[in-house]
Amino acid sequence: MHIIIPIKQVPETSDVQMDKETGTMIRSGSKSIVNPLDLYALETGLRLKALYGGTITVLTMGPASAVKVLKEAIAMGCDNAVHLSDRAFGGSDTWATSYALSKAIAKLGMPDLIIAGERATDGDTGQVGPALASWLDIALISYVSSVEIIEGNHLVAERLIEEGYQRVRATLPALITVVKEIASPRLPTLSGKKRAIACTIPVWGAQDIGCDASSIGLNGSPTRVVKIETPSVKRHCTVVHATDDASITGAVDQLFTFLDTKDLLPKKGVSHA
Repeated sequence: MHIIIPIKQVPETSDVQMDKETGTMIRSGSKSIVNPLDLYALETGLRLKALYGGTITVLTMGPASAVKVLKEAIAMGCDNAVHLSDRAFGGSDTWATSYALSKAIAKLGMPDLIIAGERATDGDTGQVGPALASWLDIALISYVSSVEIIEGNHLVAERLIEEGYQRVRATLPALITVVKEIASPRLPTLSGKKRAIACTIPVWGAQDIGCDASSIGLNGSPTRVVKIETPSVKRHCTVVHATDDASITGAVDQLFTFLDTKDLLPKKGVSHA
């Protein structure tokens, strides 16, 4: 079995900065990590590999620094990695990103299974996984909470829905997006870290995977961020210092007056039983 897992390098949530002119994220100078929700995809793939055998290839698209997340995946137990990096990819939205990933997968050869995280914490759209399945014209199961069995050319999985859970059967090759409930991600091992340091990860550009130049980057992105604003937090409060009996009584009176002005006190003659 061959499994491909697309992952993403994202800034730590406390360190996100945006370019107001282009509407794109500023990634240089910020501390980056593996997208936390992709860790569940990695763990799912590693568990399936342990059950059914095969190899796992990890794929990411990003600047040179994104090699770090690929090495982390190798350290966790994945077998191979490919890094898509080209200035032509800069500014790609979910449409252009999923297109480029699909071209890379076509070059690698169609796997039996693609496992993606539910969404990325920097964009929070959850669109790349489903769009990738569409580009590749393969079955999609989203919000997978457990993979029950892979037998022959079929997969049976349980997916999380609003009303509870849904059991779904799909023909392979297929793409699944997974939720946190599916597994607890493991930590990289020492031997895995040594292998990650020693491994050489190929870097593919847009021409290497046969991308149409009009379908990638800002030119190939049909969505645009037209305006960026930092929300302002406006809170007005009154602090009452109650240090003795008299001031406590006054503070209570002020509280009831405030509640009354906001119409939060029960009306006379109205029962709340």
